[in-house]
Amino acid sequence: MKKIFYFCLLFVGALTVQSCLNDLDTEPVVELTLDELLAEDPDAIEGITSRLYASFALSGPDGPGSSDISDDAGESPFLRGIVNLQDFTADAMKNRWGDDGLDQLTTTSNWDENNKFFRYMYNRIYYTIPQTNNLLQVLNNVDFEGKTEVSAEVRFLRSLAYYYLIDCFGKGVLSTEQNIGASSPLEESSRLELFNYVESELLAIENDLPNTNDYGRANKSVGRMLLAKLYLNAEVYTGTPRYDDAAIYISKVINEGGYTLANDFVSNFSGDNYNSTEIIYPLIADADFSQSYGNTTYIVNGNMSTETMPITDFGTTDGWGGHRASKGWYGLFNEVGETATDDRAKLFWTEGHSYEMNDYKEWTEGYPSIKFRNSSFTGTSNATSFSSTDFPLFRLADAYLMYAECAVRGAAGTDLGTALGYVNNIRTRANASTISSSQLTLNFLLDERGRELNLEGHRRSDLIRFGKFTGGSYLWPWKGGTVNGTAISSNYKLFPIPLTALEANPNLEQNPGY
Repeated sequence: MKKIFYFCLLFVGALTVQSCLNDLDTEPVVELTLDELLAEDPDAIEGITSRLYASFALSGPDGPGSSDISDDAGESPFLRGIVNLQDFTADAMKNRWGDDGLDQLTTTSNWDENNKFFRYMYNRIYYTIPQTNNLLQVLNNVDFEGKTEVSAEVRFLRSLAYYYLIDCFGKGVLSTEQNIGASSPLEESSRLELFNYVESELLAIENDLPNTNDYGRANKSVGRMLLAKLYLNAEVYTGTPRYDDAAIYISKVINEGGYTLANDFVSNFSGDNYNSTEIIYPLIADADFSQSYGNTTYIVNGNMSTETMPITDFGTTDGWGGHRASKGWYGLFNEVGETATDDRAKLFWTEGHSYEMNDYKEWTEGYPSIKFRNSSFTGTSNATSFSSTDFPLFRLADAYLMYAECAVRGAAGTDLGTALGYVNNIRTRANASTISSSQLTLNFLLDERGRELNLEGHRRSDLIRFGKFTGGSYLWPWKGGTVNGTAISSNYKLFPIPLTALEANPNLEQNPGY
């Protein structure tokens, strides 16, 4: 395993993010070539590939205090960045810590190129991409059983990293196994160029990905789900709507993937959610073997505090007292708390907390979310300081709502009756009342996505796609830095390119408005 691990590290070694941007010659110094390693241990490729998957959830190779990049091990993991940039910048969640740039996210105001949280995400993206490039370059020169499937998985992981680059920053450099060793900084690639590249990659690997795979690994449905998400947001990313294409691939996920809605909503977010029939692609957490301050530990512990809550009931021994939902989230329900009929509306801790958030830095203002917990849904479990709850990056309920949105937007090949059935299946599972066909509108779907998917890393992108993120047509608490919310300018649809990236590659230009 040490040999496997050393090879895993060849992708990074002393590699810095700056070198990823302006010096792509990342040839490592290792004890064994991959050919030699595979000759000694044919299963080594499994460990190497698993290490790539883990880069989306863990900070580094040696426990929660280690980091693959030169950024803070606790603050910088990929999943933590997804939550920070997708949920805290939108209407769902607010954070009270206010440390060095987190206030800018929570209030959706005063964003600039020096904010470390933008840097963390950018650096994680450009940590993952060179890893995949190096492995793909080596895989092209060796043969082993299952090579086609493994190569497709690695290309999926690279596409996933590029997807977040497209969504968050809108541009960057296009680094592939073909330009490793470039002698000069790569040219800037536009959002359209990156979109076209990711689209071509996902189309190319669709038939190479396995029909089924180990839990936490990419299969055909996982690749199709990412492609459907790319198409769903195509109008934002490229100016050209692609809802017809989104409908094709989300229908494949629904009809061919073999997934079913879990019987109970909460089971998808509990410590044993690896049993869920609904989760299509998880980012894995394990309190014993994959500890991180940046996986679901950040979500679970961040929403807990012994000041107002019995935190061990939710499977954790540590309450960080940082995150609370605002009424931008729980205001989507008619009633919140234990007396609510919608099971999703019960997943806010209201005792000792006020409905209004007049001061987002005051713990008791706003309701902590108890949607994610580390306690086991079935059987008993012990409270731990780290979480074992996997993060459902893709799940079937999201696919249902994506299909419904495509149908309402008039996508070819969709059926409004089928869409209504999918939405009502979701609502029935949550013990919410069903809706009629006349109620199935885009505004309803945006709200339903908030009720069903908030804190799962989608909200900012959803609000942008529905035209509600910038401007003043939709306000939420602390939008634009005011208690009742205020309009923000259109440049906030993208994050600023971090200063470190601009300094590393003179070919990069800052996004407009920053």
